[in-house]
Amino acid sequence: MTNERVHRQGESPGEIPCLAGQAHHRGTYAPAMEDDLALSVHERLSACPGLRPVAPAEAQRFALWDLASLAEGALGECADPDSITASHEKRLRLRLGASGREYEHNDDDCRRYWIRDPAEDEEAWRARGPLGTVAVDTWPSGVGSLRVSSLYVHPVARRRGLASSTLDTLYEACRAEGLHGFRLDTCWTWQRSVRYYLNRGLWVTSWKDALGLARLSYLPRYEVRQNEGELTFLVADPDACVPGVMVPLLVADAVNGRLRLRESEQYARTRDELNAVRHYARSTLALHLAVRGLPLVRGEEEWAEAAAGRWCDIGDPEGLARKIEAFEQVARDDGWRLTGLYARSSRPRHDRHAPTSFASRKET
Repeated sequence: MTNERVHRQGESPGEIPCLAGQAHHRGTYAPAMEDDLALSVHERLSACPGLRPVAPAEAQRFALWDLASLAEGALGECADPDSITASHEKRLRLRLGASGREYEHNDDDCRRYWIRDPAEDEEAWRARGPLGTVAVDTWPSGVGSLRVSSLYVHPVARRRGLASSTLDTLYEACRAEGLHGFRLDTCWTWQRSVRYYLNRGLWVTSWKDALGLARLSYLPRYEVRQNEGELTFLVADPDACVPGVMVPLLVADAVNGRLRLRESEQYARTRDELNAVRHYARSTLALHLAVRGLPLVRGEEEWAEAAAGRWCDIGDPEGLARKIEAFEQVARDDGWRLTGLYARSSRPRHDRHAPTSFASRKET
């Protein structure tokens, strides 16, 4: 991983990166035209009162903010980015291994911004300085969307809505220029960040190398409602005469330690495998199940399919279960902190084929 690839702790945590789009949603724009739209998005962001472009002379300072974000997410060590000394920086980078390596930034590929209080004037800005960071690619990722990375809010400025307002600003700028929205990645082991993005209503669109989430115009607002052990995944009804009407697509619960996943009539009528809502509803619900510690495996047949490589990039809950095991193992090997994750000893005794981590949750 690099600093643009998968980390950054945001407001109530927050973090980063992008992901690949689906071919069936390929836009009508030519690639060069989409690049022009991306640059127009950056013109809007540069003029936004809540953001300030990072100057070339501030590159090292931004890198230390990136490092502070990664250290907090991966190691649980919270540090003031502007107080990191040379020796402290060296120690953190050594502990983080490959993830902590400093990288050479290129403004042609990605532009970086300081997050600031939009109500502050220039004098207050110079006196206090930045409150956070964010970076946005200069070319589309996937289909008509921009990749976001390095989202981080300083600990003293959290719970003021800065990360949320920044994401809203990014989305609105993309939509104003004709793009669908943004994508980002985060680490499964950064549970506070994962929950933050889910609470923000982002859809899960990939889990190939990290958890990929997105806010895209062709994916409607959704809700996940929990009632007596059942989780229902609902989306806004585009055909409703009254705004705010939600229709259920999927219902999940646990039976004897296994996942039971049921489709609503509305979902069953959408048989087009290339339908984005149908496709991402299953993966998004899967992550909501995972953060609640609910089972992700329906049975031995589905688990065998996942073990054989099905759903390795996105798809049904069993694919996420396999990926979580891989994500956690990599984190352990790298010496990352693991808290609030699935207990390793929770395999159901009646199912020797089930994964070791997907039946119950252990908070630490």
